[in-house]
Amino acid sequence: MNHSEGIEKINSLGRGRVPFLFVLSYDKSEIFAQPLDELDDDIYYKLGDMRNYSTKPRIEEWTFKRETIPFAKYKRSLDRVVEQIKSGNTYLLNLTFETKIESNLELLDIFRYAQAKHKLYFKGRFVCFSPEKFVEIDGDTISTYPMKGTIEASSRNAKDEILSNPKEMAEHVMIVDLMRNDLGIVANGVKVERFRYIDQIKAGEKELLQVSSEVTATMPDGWRDSIGEILDHLTPAGSITGTPKRKTIEIIDQIEDYDRGFYTGIFGIFDGKSLYSSVMIRYVEDRDGELYYKSGGGITIDSDHHSEYKELVDKIYLPF
Repeated sequence: MNHSEGIEKINSLGRGRVPFLFVLSYDKSEIFAQPLDELDDDIYYKLGDMRNYSTKPRIEEWTFKRETIPFAKYKRSLDRVVEQIKSGNTYLLNLTFETKIESNLELLDIFRYAQAKHKLYFKGRFVCFSPEKFVEIDGDTISTYPMKGTIEASSRNAKDEILSNPKEMAEHVMIVDLMRNDLGIVANGVKVERFRYIDQIKAGEKELLQVSSEVTATMPDGWRDSIGEILDHLTPAGSITGTPKRKTIEIIDQIEDYDRGFYTGIFGIFDGKSLYSSVMIRYVEDRDGELYYKSGGGITIDSDHHSEYKELVDKIYLPF
């Protein structure tokens, strides 16, 4: 469905209190929404404790190779972002790239084997295994969990290093402030419940520490009748765009030389009462039998070319 049809379909399902799955592409030009009891048999999901598939033992022999973009190409794009920051057009921009990968695994294998809190396999087109929640609405409380800041867990004093890094602090503060503003569009009484807490996630042979915060607000009565409009107001997610959001999205469109598609969009479930969703990062796409992994990170005025490039590469993994 296109944007307008998709938003109205989500509104309609919410008004009927019908449990459904929804998927929104990054630019919301493509939206999918379908009741759970009618869900196509080529869609599999995991969202917290909710899933519609059986587990499968991982095969012992699997391969994974990546063709990372040249550092010089990455540096040219980062320099363009920094120019925009110096001009005052953006303060934080999430710069992403696609990397060609090779594996003897099919997309569905990657989905089944991946160890992740939130996973989606969508019609043979892509799979994501995301560590990042987007929004949850339980009762009249909406919560969002912006994630900004990544470091290898094996690094000496990794937790102290990531939490004390001025660049990482500035980046995280900007995203939390952006999400506070976004929640304020659809809800009241916005507050930060937790600020910069650490999650540890598996990243192939590595372990990563990721920094998140929790922001909450109170939804108005009748929010279930306008779920589509709520999601429309809140997307794209601030953690994968930047701030100020509208201008930063325009700059992303100018600098990134590929189509994000569903990467950095959102997917989720409304169970008839509550809503749960995730940002579609850690993402592998199948295009004509070739696999592409999309990854990125936040750029600020203090960003270092080499450390940002390393973060981009570190995020290209299969979490087995």
